[in-house]
Amino acid sequence: MPKLMIWCYDNRRTVLPFITLAVMLLIWELTARYSGWSPHVFPSPSKVVYSMGELIANGALLRHSIASLFRVTVGFYLAVIFAIPLGIFLGRMEIFNLMLNPLIQFLRPISPLAWIPLAVLWFGIGDKPAVFLIFLSCFFPSCGGHGDSGSCHLIRFFFQVAANFKFNHWETITKIILPAIMPNVLTALRLTMGIGWLVVVAAEMLAVRSGLGYLILDSRNALRMDYVMVGMMMIGLLGIVLDELMRRLVHLHPSLQRPY
Repeated sequence: MPKLMIWCYDNRRTVLPFITLAVMLLIWELTARYSGWSPHVFPSPSKVVYSMGELIANGALLRHSIASLFRVTVGFYLAVIFAIPLGIFLGRMEIFNLMLNPLIQFLRPISPLAWIPLAVLWFGIGDKPAVFLIFLSCFFPSCGGHGDSGSCHLIRFFFQVAANFKFNHWETITKIILPAIMPNVLTALRLTMGIGWLVVVAAEMLAVRSGLGYLILDSRNALRMDYVMVGMMMIGLLGIVLDELMRRLVHLHPSLQRPY
């Protein structure tokens, strides 16, 4: 017994989450069996696992998961391509920062879901409106902090350092600006990825006919709550994987080598 306790303590990062998961599954199973609710309303964990096996066997779960990941990836990368250069530009050009930052701060609090009607009207039905919504959800958090937070003044200081060393434009970007802003950028991108993953599920419920959001909506209409829960579980699992990938990317930067 003491050896088991020592092993559990040494591996508590694995043991404690496993215990929590086991307790939650036990409560779920007991509630499904003895609550009196119909299995069509509140399926048990064993039913959900069996339904997940069905969706895996017919390829539907993989197809919907890939569709959601594709939309998140495209929207996320488009946001990164536009937001980071814009943030650097606003940090260097004070006049443009004064002109554009109020507009960015005005648009940033608007939920991407509020754009759904316009996205459908502009882009129709398919991947484009979903990608557009993910782009919006990732764009503003990535570039919206260059106004009153002081980062614009910090970036101007970097350019003064570059001028003292007589760096050319490319050397300024690669040796001064990017290394200086990279810790904040990587942290922001990790948070932004999570926001994009949340938005894609809602976007898929209205604008497309594939993806985990569509799977949940279609299963609800068919009264297959077990499939609904499978979709929810996949959203959670893939969200953990994406966050772990971004966490590892953040930790690759020397200034962010610290445990979370």
